[in-house]
Amino acid sequence: MFMQRGSRALRRQLQATKAVGRAAMTKASGGGSGVNAKVNVGGCMAAAAPRWFSESRRLCAVKPVLLADIGEGIVECEVIQWFVEPGARVEEFSPLCEVQSDKASVEITSRFAGTVKKLYYDAGEMAKVGKPFVDIDIEGQDDAAAAAPPPPEQVQAQEQQQQQPPAAPSPPFQQQQQQQLQESSQPPPPPPPPTQGSGNGAKPKGKMATLATPAVRHLSKELNVDIADIDGTGKDGRVLKEDIYKYVQGGGQQAAQPGQAAAAVTDTSVQTETREPLSQVQQMMFKSMTRSLNIPHFLYADEVDMSDLVSLRARLNKVLASGPVAPGSPAKLSYLPFIIKAVSLALYQFPILNARVEVDPETGKPSLIKRSQHNIGVAMDTPQGLVVPVIKNVGGLNIVSIAAELIRLQGLAHAGKLAPADMSGGTITVSNIGNIGGTYLSPVIVEREVAILGIGRMRAVPAFDDQDRVVKKHVSNFSWSADHRVVDGATMARAAEVVRRVVEEPDVMVMHLR
Repeated sequence: MFMQRGSRALRRQLQATKAVGRAAMTKASGGGSGVNAKVNVGGCMAAAAPRWFSESRRLCAVKPVLLADIGEGIVECEVIQWFVEPGARVEEFSPLCEVQSDKASVEITSRFAGTVKKLYYDAGEMAKVGKPFVDIDIEGQDDAAAAAPPPPEQVQAQEQQQQQPPAAPSPPFQQQQQQQLQESSQPPPPPPPPTQGSGNGAKPKGKMATLATPAVRHLSKELNVDIADIDGTGKDGRVLKEDIYKYVQGGGQQAAQPGQAAAAVTDTSVQTETREPLSQVQQMMFKSMTRSLNIPHFLYADEVDMSDLVSLRARLNKVLASGPVAPGSPAKLSYLPFIIKAVSLALYQFPILNARVEVDPETGKPSLIKRSQHNIGVAMDTPQGLVVPVIKNVGGLNIVSIAAELIRLQGLAHAGKLAPADMSGGTITVSNIGNIGGTYLSPVIVEREVAILGIGRMRAVPAFDDQDRVVKKHVSNFSWSADHRVVDGATMARAAEVVRRVVEEPDVMVMHLR
């Protein structure tokens, strides 16, 4: 019974609403009398409103998207590739562009859903952090004319048309004839422009044709080749290194290569100079090393016997090779994870090496900021240049976990896909130059750190054992650089001695497993 009464009340309200709407429309079209029309609503006489529901024109809310801070100390980055263009519809978290910052390629996504209105930078330009780089209409207005108000002439014409009485409707046959005459009088539409895939048989480019890794882009700049002219064979048309080499070998290069230009000079008695701008990675290295060399360095070197570590690594690699490898675990161990763990063990005894120097901007007094986590950066040589990704919380990782993280970072570094989180937060750095061939080095301290370890090439040398017998030993030189403003020579020597003892007796690590 209650349901029936409710449904009858709703029907009466719906009928009353329709009656009010019809009365309002009658008055608006001139069909009503000079006085306000009255409608019987629920047994009462209600005055019809002079106007019914109306909708105001929606305003466009154009949001400028600011380029967020993508790394410590980064104030600008290079726009490598745009994934959108003005007028394109984007969703939240859709990729907008790819930028290259401090030796890392980063993909910037959209914070809003809407329509792209403006791009502030072209590909290859430097974008400023904290400044707008794209405008997005969050209302999703694809046509700017739909948001603009109509011109005054159009408004007057509409008012005059509303004041004129409506014309008598024509018969359906006459309407059909008038429509046919109008269609025949209009000129035919122009033919659509030919596409890339028609006529000349050119291969259509994929949606990611001009998207390439920083290594590929660096190669294209060296060979003076425009990536947009190359048909990529990668996924979705992505350009690969092989595509650039094939393009150059096929005679498609736009200009002579730098090496060919140098070979064309036959007169060696004349000195020639060629100005070449620094690449993005070189510019970042220029700025960071200039700041780092403001730190007063001092060098401490020591020779480390790695013979026991060589035998331990060989035994562990046999174990890894004999059994199934867990997902994410390395198939083979190098020496570097053991050295990184040894440095972490030394930092527990000498936390000053895990600190940074900071000057109070108000008082101008320096202070030492000690950090609890051991985030050890590892210098890596990549096709793009020197990068220093960071292994986080080494104190809580074992040797296998450190090796797995090292392999992951190396893969991302060589592909140019290191994220800002992989490059930030370092507290001390390890640089292994020995895999290239150096024996001694003087490493440069990374900014916001106070120490760095450089590892030289391991070599086999004859040495005397405890019974004065000549034996074969594997030795390597460890070179330390420290900030002499806060670290003295004795502290550095004691910390280096801890690292040397752990590396020479790697079984000590078993007592410090976490």
